[in-house]
Amino acid sequence: MSLIWVVLGLILLVVGGEFLVRASVSLSFKFNISKLVIGMTVVSFATSAPELLVSLQAALDGSPDIALGNVIGSNIANIGLVLGLTAIITPLTISEDFYKLNWPMMMLLSIALYFLLKSGNILDFKEGLLLFLSLIVFLYVLIKRSKNKNVESIEEVDDSLQKTSNFKLILWLLIGGFSLYFGSEWLVQGAKEMATSFGVSERVISVTMVAIGTSVPELAASVIAALKQEKAISLGNLIGSNIFNIASVLGLTAMVHPIKLDNPQILSNDIFWMLGFAFILIPFMLLPKKFEIGRLKGFVILTAYSMFIIFAFLSEK
Repeated sequence: MSLIWVVLGLILLVVGGEFLVRASVSLSFKFNISKLVIGMTVVSFATSAPELLVSLQAALDGSPDIALGNVIGSNIANIGLVLGLTAIITPLTISEDFYKLNWPMMMLLSIALYFLLKSGNILDFKEGLLLFLSLIVFLYVLIKRSKNKNVESIEEVDDSLQKTSNFKLILWLLIGGFSLYFGSEWLVQGAKEMATSFGVSERVISVTMVAIGTSVPELAASVIAALKQEKAISLGNLIGSNIFNIASVLGLTAMVHPIKLDNPQILSNDIFWMLGFAFILIPFMLLPKKFEIGRLKGFVILTAYSMFIIFAFLSEK
């Protein structure tokens, strides 16, 4: 039954996330917000809503390991699973913004998360606010740089949503809201039951199965695009997702409810895997072929992710 709750929860989260993105973009158009700002802020916040609801629900339910593990595991999966598998299918090029802005910000937030948790074994309101404010500053710099480069729009924004009726907008918001609420509740409930039935901690289930589940939309979109030889999801998008996971998901969750570190392995093991996957992208960028993540590099990344999954379960023995 626990697996059914997890699967149903993930389905509702995917559906809810899609409807929320559509509703958010449509609403932004009605307020005459530019496509550039919509794509870099509204879409990004709405896309991270499933992870936010899962972490928030877990924190409120007294399962902080799921709240933390969901984010840390998702960040690992975005690089190890999504990037690794996509690069095996088709090489990914690395843009200038990646190593000048996106990657440094991801590393800075990852290191900051480690020290914030290490200092008191808890993320409280002030620390959550600090993380969230850092995201606001990052977005401001990102938008300013894009405007200076005369980037007027981005691909993620669907122009057809400008003509959305008020009725459809309200309907999308209701469907998205209810789906995200019940999806997060069922996923957290299923994860807790699954941890009990497997005889492992909630931390193991959250950094592996829950994290993979919440990364499925990015994985599916990337693999399908790669197989069709279309433009796969960019490295910048994956890194941006990791930035939002820490600064927005954990930041906002901690502002609503403190996240206590219960399982020390999150700090002594999982965060270092997250830092390792983030760090390895720079030397990979400098190796031949430069500024490209090709099949061999993708295979190495995917193999490392497989090792992480194995060690996560073995660490409980």
